[in-house]
Amino acid sequence: MSVAGSALPGIEADRVGHWLADHVDGLAGPVEFGLVSGGRSNLTYRLTDAAGATYALRRPPIGGVLSTAHDVSREWRFISALAPTVVPVPSPVAYCADAAVTGAEFYVMGFVEGLVLADAEAGLALAPRARERAAEHLVDVLVALHALDPVEVGLGDMVRKTGYVERQLRRWHAQVHATDPPELALLDEVHDLLARRIPAQAGGIVHGDYRAGNVAFGPDGAVRAVFDWELATSGDPMADLAWLASTWQDPGEQLPPATPGPSAVPGFPSRAQLVQRYARLSGRDVSNLPYWVAFSRWRAACIGVGVRARYLAGHMADDGYAARLLTSAENPDPGSAASRAILAEAARDALREGGL
Repeated sequence: MSVAGSALPGIEADRVGHWLADHVDGLAGPVEFGLVSGGRSNLTYRLTDAAGATYALRRPPIGGVLSTAHDVSREWRFISALAPTVVPVPSPVAYCADAAVTGAEFYVMGFVEGLVLADAEAGLALAPRARERAAEHLVDVLVALHALDPVEVGLGDMVRKTGYVERQLRRWHAQVHATDPPELALLDEVHDLLARRIPAQAGGIVHGDYRAGNVAFGPDGAVRAVFDWELATSGDPMADLAWLASTWQDPGEQLPPATPGPSAVPGFPSRAQLVQRYARLSGRDVSNLPYWVAFSRWRAACIGVGVRARYLAGHMADDGYAARLLTSAENPDPGSAASRAILAEAARDALREGGL
């Protein structure tokens, strides 16, 4: 099978093309590859075959892979398990565990067309009448995910016996220390505050990065698919709600979001309205949410450390993001030092002053 030439980092076009021919039913060669920008962890490529059919391929970064991170086999497990449920995910197509094909494991899924609300510009691109619906459906899908029993959907072996917060504190604390950022002392201080205040935890499926920027929306605001399941695990659903809340910046709010989103654009409901909708539809107690939001902001600062390190080391395909990280000391992007420190300080202050 012939394959269109590709100079994309992370893609050995000829080898991948032949693998696709053997494992993707109905694929018509040659195949063209294109990088889908926006992801800050695993790399995503758009595949278009000669008949115009489109797929998405996901693989880890080309270097700088941290322990337990960038797990595309985990992504594959979760979308495969969730595909038959009410939670909308891309259709699983094929998984390759052989790193010899293109330097790492990867998987292929159906390409879902839609608007990804990754920032304010994307929010403005959604029709005003659809913005409230998009936020509401974002919450509705989260409620549906948290209503699933991981054992019943075939993810019983993914259920961990230790608490989600304890595992996350160990994971991100170790990865931050491996990078040794300038704000390490602050991140250590917040880690210790969080560790001393861990609340009782419930169980369920946790996406791990649930936000508008990891979802494809239709023009009516309906969620078409939830992406980026590499951090999915078992744990307390409050972790997902708090992460969504920490990314949902209200208009005029000075505290940066954990990661950019569309919510400050007119027409989107407030953070409090999202939380209220979740509590009403799920029936869950959200009284501990302030702790989880503080945890989310600390975690966002830790993730930002890793994102910055990977880009500046050249381990991600060049989509212009590395240059933006270096443009200003006051850069509000979550990968910037300024934003990381602000988020960590906000978490510290909430933990100190709120008695959390």
